[in-house]
Amino acid sequence: MTQGKSTRSISKQERELVLEQDGPLWRGRFVAMASPCECLVRGVDESLAREVAESVAAEAWRIEHKYSRYRDDNLVAAINAGDQQWVTLDEETVRLLDFADQCWRLSAGAFDITSGVLRRAWRFDGSDQVPQPEQVHALLPLVGWDKVEREAGCIRLQKGMELDLGGIGKEYAVDSAFQRAGKLTDADLLVNFGGDLVARAATSPWQVGMEGTARPMAGQLQFTTGALATSGDSRRYLLRNGIRYSHVLDPRSGWPVADAPRAVTVFGQQCTQAGLLSTLALLQGRDAETMLRGAGVQYWIQWGDDAAVTG
Repeated sequence: MTQGKSTRSISKQERELVLEQDGPLWRGRFVAMASPCECLVRGVDESLAREVAESVAAEAWRIEHKYSRYRDDNLVAAINAGDQQWVTLDEETVRLLDFADQCWRLSAGAFDITSGVLRRAWRFDGSDQVPQPEQVHALLPLVGWDKVEREAGCIRLQKGMELDLGGIGKEYAVDSAFQRAGKLTDADLLVNFGGDLVARAATSPWQVGMEGTARPMAGQLQFTTGALATSGDSRRYLLRNGIRYSHVLDPRSGWPVADAPRAVTVFGQQCTQAGLLSTLALLQGRDAETMLRGAGVQYWIQWGDDAAVTG
Protein backbone atom coordinates (compact mmCIF):
# COMPACT_ATOMS: atom_id res chain seq x y z
CA MET A 1 0.00 0.00 0.00
CA THR A 2 1.31 3.40 -0.94
CA GLN A 3 2.44 5.45 2.04
CA GLY A 4 -0.10 7.93 3.30
CA LYS A 5 -3.14 6.31 1.71
CA SER A 6 -6.30 6.01 3.77
CA THR A 7 -9.97 5.59 3.07
CA ARG A 8 -11.82 8.86 3.43
CA SER A 9 -15.35 8.11 4.59
CA ILE A 10 -18.11 10.29 3.14
CA SER A 11 -20.64 11.44 5.68
CA LYS A 12 -24.38 11.55 5.12
CA GLN A 13 -24.21 15.33 5.16
CA GLU A 14 -21.63 15.32 2.35
CA ARG A 15 -24.01 13.23 0.24
CA GLU A 16 -26.95 15.53 0.88
CA LEU A 17 -28.59 17.38 -2.02
CA VAL A 18 -30.60 20.50 -1.22
CA LEU A 19 -32.99 21.88 -3.87
CA GLU A 20 -34.04 25.53 -3.68
CA GLN A 21 -36.32 27.67 -5.86
CA ASP A 22 -36.03 31.36 -6.75
CA GLY A 23 -38.75 32.25 -9.24
CA PRO A 24 -38.11 30.25 -12.44
CA LEU A 25 -34.65 29.23 -11.19
CA TRP A 26 -33.97 25.97 -9.38
CA ARG A 27 -30.67 25.47 -7.57
CA GLY A 28 -29.40 22.11 -6.34
CA ARG A 29 -26.59 22.35 -3.77
CA PHE A 30 -24.25 19.61 -2.56
CA VAL A 31 -20.61 18.95 -1.64
CA ALA A 32 -18.14 16.95 -3.72
CA MET A 33 -14.37 16.90 -4.17
CA ALA A 34 -14.01 19.09 -1.06
CA SER A 35 -15.87 21.87 -2.88
CA PRO A 36 -19.30 23.49 -2.73
CA CYS A 37 -21.15 22.41 -5.86
CA GLU A 38 -24.36 23.52 -7.51
CA CYS A 39 -26.60 22.82 -10.45
CA LEU A 40 -28.84 25.62 -11.78
CA VAL A 41 -31.73 25.00 -14.14
CA ARG A 42 -34.39 27.49 -15.32
CA GLY A 43 -38.00 27.17 -16.39
CA VAL A 44 -38.79 23.57 -15.44
CA ASP A 45 -41.04 22.01 -12.84
CA GLU A 46 -39.81 20.76 -9.48
CA SER A 47 -39.79 17.11 -10.47
CA LEU A 48 -37.52 17.68 -13.47
CA ALA A 49 -35.33 20.13 -11.54
CA ARG A 50 -34.73 17.50 -8.88
CA GLU A 51 -33.98 14.81 -11.47
CA VAL A 52 -31.43 17.08 -13.17
CA ALA A 53 -29.78 18.08 -9.88
CA GLU A 54 -29.63 14.47 -8.70
CA SER A 55 -27.98 13.38 -11.95
CA VAL A 56 -25.32 16.09 -11.55
CA ALA A 57 -24.62 15.20 -7.91
CA ALA A 58 -24.52 11.47 -8.65
CA GLU A 59 -21.98 11.96 -11.42
CA ALA A 60 -19.77 14.19 -9.22
CA TRP A 61 -19.82 11.64 -6.40
CA ARG A 62 -19.14 8.77 -8.83
CA ILE A 63 -16.06 10.43 -10.29
CA GLU A 64 -14.83 11.48 -6.85
CA HIS A 65 -15.14 7.91 -5.56
CA LYS A 66 -13.40 6.45 -8.60
CA TYR A 67 -10.47 8.85 -8.89
CA SER A 68 -9.86 10.42 -5.48
CA ARG A 69 -6.32 9.86 -4.20
CA TYR A 70 -7.67 9.98 -0.62
CA ARG A 71 -9.20 6.51 -0.87
CA ASP A 72 -7.61 3.08 -0.72
CA ASP A 73 -10.53 1.22 -2.31
CA ASN A 74 -10.69 2.72 -5.80
CA LEU A 75 -8.94 2.46 -9.16
CA VAL A 76 -6.31 5.11 -8.44
CA ALA A 77 -5.34 3.29 -5.24
CA ALA A 78 -5.03 0.03 -7.17
CA ILE A 79 -2.75 1.69 -9.72
CA ASN A 80 -0.61 3.34 -7.07
CA ALA A 81 -0.34 0.12 -5.06
CA GLY A 82 0.41 -2.00 -8.13
CA ASP A 83 4.00 -2.71 -7.00
CA GLN A 84 5.26 -2.67 -10.59
CA GLN A 85 2.42 -4.93 -11.74
CA TRP A 86 0.19 -4.21 -14.74
CA VAL A 87 -3.25 -2.83 -13.79
CA THR A 88 -6.20 -3.13 -16.17
CA LEU A 89 -8.00 0.12 -17.05
CA ASP A 90 -11.55 0.77 -18.18
CA GLU A 91 -12.30 2.90 -21.24
CA GLU A 92 -13.11 6.04 -19.25
CA THR A 93 -9.77 5.95 -17.44
CA VAL A 94 -7.88 5.34 -20.67
CA ARG A 95 -9.45 8.51 -22.12
CA LEU A 96 -8.60 10.50 -19.00
CA LEU A 97 -4.98 9.32 -19.06
CA ASP A 98 -4.78 10.13 -22.78
CA PHE A 99 -5.82 13.67 -21.87
CA ALA A 100 -3.19 13.78 -19.11
CA ASP A 101 -0.63 12.66 -21.68
CA GLN A 102 -1.72 15.50 -23.97
CA CYS A 103 -1.35 17.98 -21.09
CA TRP A 104 2.15 16.68 -20.35
CA ARG A 105 3.23 17.03 -23.96
CA LEU A 106 1.73 20.50 -24.45
CA SER A 107 3.48 21.73 -21.31
CA ALA A 108 6.85 20.15 -22.15
CA GLY A 109 6.59 18.12 -18.96
CA ALA A 110 5.49 20.94 -16.64
CA PHE A 111 2.03 19.35 -16.17
CA ASP A 112 2.60 15.87 -14.78
CA ILE A 113 0.07 13.71 -12.93
CA THR A 114 2.91 11.77 -11.26
CA SER A 115 4.10 14.87 -9.37
CA GLY A 116 1.74 14.31 -6.43
CA VAL A 117 4.51 12.49 -4.55
CA LEU A 118 6.14 15.89 -4.03
CA ARG A 119 3.53 16.57 -1.33
CA ARG A 120 5.60 14.30 0.89
CA ALA A 121 8.07 17.21 1.10
CA TRP A 122 5.76 20.18 0.56
CA ARG A 123 2.92 21.11 2.94
CA PHE A 124 1.21 24.23 1.63
CA ASP A 125 -0.51 25.24 4.86
CA GLY A 126 0.38 28.94 5.00
CA SER A 127 3.31 28.31 7.36
CA ASP A 128 7.02 29.00 6.80
CA GLN A 129 8.04 25.33 6.67
CA VAL A 130 9.91 25.20 3.36
CA PRO A 131 11.52 21.77 2.82
CA GLN A 132 15.24 21.24 2.55
CA PRO A 133 16.58 20.86 -1.01
CA GLU A 134 17.70 17.30 -0.33
CA GLN A 135 14.15 16.34 0.69
CA VAL A 136 12.82 17.50 -2.65
CA HIS A 137 15.68 16.05 -4.66
CA ALA A 138 15.12 12.61 -3.14
CA LEU A 139 11.60 12.50 -4.59
CA LEU A 140 12.44 13.48 -8.16
CA PRO A 141 13.23 9.88 -9.27
CA LEU A 142 9.55 9.11 -8.52
CA VAL A 143 8.29 11.90 -10.79
CA GLY A 144 7.96 11.68 -14.56
CA TRP A 145 5.05 10.74 -16.80
CA ASP A 146 7.58 9.42 -19.31
CA LYS A 147 8.53 6.74 -16.75
CA VAL A 148 4.98 5.33 -16.72
CA GLU A 149 4.41 2.25 -18.88
CA ARG A 150 1.17 1.97 -20.83
CA GLU A 151 -0.14 -0.72 -23.13
CA ALA A 152 -3.59 -1.22 -24.59
CA GLY A 153 -5.95 -0.92 -21.62
CA CYS A 154 -3.20 -1.36 -19.01
CA ILE A 155 -0.77 0.71 -16.95
CA ARG A 156 2.27 -0.02 -14.79
CA LEU A 157 4.10 2.32 -12.42
CA GLN A 158 7.61 2.03 -11.09
CA LYS A 159 7.84 1.22 -7.39
CA GLY A 160 7.04 4.24 -5.24
CA MET A 161 5.40 6.28 -8.03
CA GLU A 162 1.82 7.56 -7.79
CA LEU A 163 -0.84 9.03 -10.03
CA ASP A 164 -2.77 12.06 -8.83
CA LEU A 165 -5.62 13.17 -11.09
CA GLY A 166 -6.51 16.18 -8.96
CA GLY A 167 -5.22 18.58 -11.61
CA ILE A 168 -7.84 17.51 -14.16
CA GLY A 169 -10.46 15.61 -12.18
CA LYS A 170 -12.79 18.42 -11.15
CA GLU A 171 -12.98 19.99 -14.59
CA TYR A 172 -13.61 16.57 -16.10
CA ALA A 173 -16.40 15.99 -13.56
CA VAL A 174 -18.01 19.34 -14.47
CA ASP A 175 -18.14 18.50 -18.17
CA SER A 176 -19.31 14.94 -17.57
CA ALA A 177 -22.09 15.98 -15.16
CA PHE A 178 -23.19 18.75 -17.54
CA GLN A 179 -23.46 16.29 -20.42
CA ARG A 180 -25.55 13.89 -18.36
CA ALA A 181 -27.88 16.64 -17.16
CA GLY A 182 -28.20 18.02 -20.68
CA LYS A 183 -29.71 14.75 -21.85
CA LEU A 184 -32.61 15.23 -19.44
CA THR A 185 -33.73 18.70 -20.54
CA ASP A 186 -33.22 21.45 -23.12
CA ALA A 187 -33.71 24.12 -20.45
CA ASP A 188 -31.07 26.66 -19.42
CA LEU A 189 -28.46 24.83 -17.36
CA LEU A 190 -25.35 25.67 -15.33
CA VAL A 191 -23.08 23.25 -13.45
CA ASN A 192 -20.58 24.76 -11.00
CA PHE A 193 -18.09 22.76 -8.92
CA GLY A 194 -16.11 25.06 -6.66
CA GLY A 195 -15.92 27.88 -9.22
CA ASP A 196 -15.18 25.69 -12.25
CA LEU A 197 -18.32 25.73 -14.37
CA VAL A 198 -20.00 25.18 -17.71
CA ALA A 199 -23.35 26.54 -18.87
CA ARG A 200 -25.80 27.01 -21.69
CA ALA A 201 -28.80 29.34 -22.04
CA ALA A 202 -31.46 29.91 -24.67
CA THR A 203 -33.52 32.52 -22.81
CA SER A 204 -31.33 35.02 -20.93
CA PRO A 205 -27.55 34.93 -20.36
CA TRP A 206 -26.03 33.60 -17.17
CA GLN A 207 -24.28 36.22 -15.09
CA VAL A 208 -21.24 34.92 -13.24
CA GLY A 209 -19.09 36.75 -10.71
CA MET A 210 -15.43 35.77 -10.68
CA GLU A 211 -13.31 35.75 -7.56
CA GLY A 212 -9.60 36.33 -7.51
CA THR A 213 -7.30 35.43 -4.68
CA ALA A 214 -6.88 38.63 -2.69
CA ARG A 215 -10.08 40.35 -3.74
CA PRO A 216 -12.86 39.95 -6.34
CA MET A 217 -11.90 40.35 -9.94
CA ALA A 218 -13.34 43.36 -11.72
CA GLY A 219 -16.87 43.02 -13.03
CA GLN A 220 -19.00 40.05 -13.93
CA LEU A 221 -19.17 37.91 -17.04
CA GLN A 222 -22.38 37.35 -18.95
CA PHE A 223 -22.57 34.51 -21.44
CA THR A 224 -25.03 32.03 -22.93
CA THR A 225 -22.72 29.12 -23.69
CA GLY A 226 -19.26 28.30 -22.40
CA ALA A 227 -17.11 27.37 -19.44
CA LEU A 228 -14.88 29.00 -16.82
CA ALA A 229 -12.01 27.49 -14.86
CA THR A 230 -9.65 29.08 -12.35
CA SER A 231 -6.24 28.00 -11.10
CA GLY A 232 -4.46 29.78 -8.26
CA ASP A 233 -2.75 29.70 -4.89
CA SER A 234 -5.06 31.78 -2.71
CA ARG A 235 -5.25 29.14 0.02
CA ARG A 236 -2.27 26.85 -0.60
CA TYR A 237 1.11 28.47 -0.15
CA LEU A 238 4.08 28.92 2.18
CA LEU A 239 5.47 32.27 3.34
CA ARG A 240 9.06 32.54 4.55
CA ASN A 241 11.26 35.62 4.90
CA GLY A 242 8.80 37.62 2.83
CA ILE A 243 8.85 35.10 -0.03
CA ARG A 244 5.58 33.45 -1.02
CA TYR A 245 5.97 29.87 -2.26
CA SER A 246 3.08 28.90 -4.54
CA HIS A 247 1.64 25.39 -4.47
CA VAL A 248 2.12 25.29 -8.24
CA LEU A 249 5.16 23.02 -8.48
CA ASP A 250 7.34 22.43 -11.49
CA PRO A 251 7.66 18.62 -11.52
CA ARG A 252 10.97 18.85 -13.34
CA SER A 253 12.64 20.65 -10.43
CA GLY A 254 10.29 19.84 -7.56
CA TRP A 255 10.11 23.53 -6.62
CA PRO A 256 7.36 26.16 -7.00
CA VAL A 257 7.12 27.92 -10.35
CA ALA A 258 8.93 31.25 -10.11
CA ASP A 259 6.91 34.46 -10.56
CA ALA A 260 3.62 32.59 -11.06
CA PRO A 261 0.39 34.62 -11.11
CA ARG A 262 -1.77 34.51 -8.00
CA ALA A 263 -4.75 33.37 -10.07
CA VAL A 264 -5.69 32.69 -13.68
CA THR A 265 -9.26 32.34 -14.97
CA VAL A 266 -9.95 31.22 -18.54
CA PHE A 267 -13.17 31.20 -20.57
CA GLY A 268 -13.56 28.34 -23.02
CA GLN A 269 -16.10 26.01 -24.56
CA GLN A 270 -15.46 23.13 -22.14
CA CYS A 271 -14.35 23.16 -18.54
CA THR A 272 -11.52 20.72 -19.22
CA GLN A 273 -10.22 23.00 -21.96
CA ALA A 274 -10.43 26.11 -19.78
CA GLY A 275 -8.86 24.28 -16.84
CA LEU A 276 -5.95 23.05 -18.93
CA LEU A 277 -5.19 26.54 -20.22
CA SER A 278 -5.45 28.17 -16.78
CA THR A 279 -3.07 25.60 -15.31
CA LEU A 280 -0.63 25.82 -18.20
CA ALA A 281 -0.62 29.60 -17.82
CA LEU A 282 0.31 29.31 -14.13
CA LEU A 283 3.13 26.97 -15.05
CA GLN A 284 4.51 29.62 -17.42
CA GLY A 285 5.24 31.96 -14.51
CA ARG A 286 5.85 35.52 -15.69
CA ASP A 287 5.07 34.44 -19.28
CA ALA A 288 1.49 33.41 -18.41
CA GLU A 289 -0.17 36.26 -20.26
CA THR A 290 1.96 35.73 -23.36
CA MET A 291 0.83 32.12 -23.50
CA LEU A 292 -2.85 32.99 -23.13
CA ARG A 293 -2.71 35.71 -25.75
CA GLY A 294 -1.17 33.17 -28.11
CA ALA A 295 -4.00 30.73 -27.34
CA GLY A 296 -6.57 33.36 -28.38
CA VAL A 297 -8.85 32.90 -25.36
CA GLN A 298 -10.53 35.30 -22.98
CA TYR A 299 -8.73 35.37 -19.64
CA TRP A 300 -8.24 37.16 -16.31
CA ILE A 301 -4.92 37.15 -14.47
CA GLN A 302 -4.20 38.40 -10.96
CA TRP A 303 -0.60 39.21 -10.06
CA GLY A 304 -0.07 39.59 -6.31
CA ASP A 305 -2.62 41.87 -4.69
CA ASP A 306 -3.01 44.00 -7.80
CA ALA A 307 -6.21 44.27 -9.81
CA ALA A 308 -6.83 41.57 -12.36
CA VAL A 309 -5.47 41.89 -15.88
CA THR A 310 -7.98 40.90 -18.58
CA GLY A 311 -7.46 39.86 -22.13
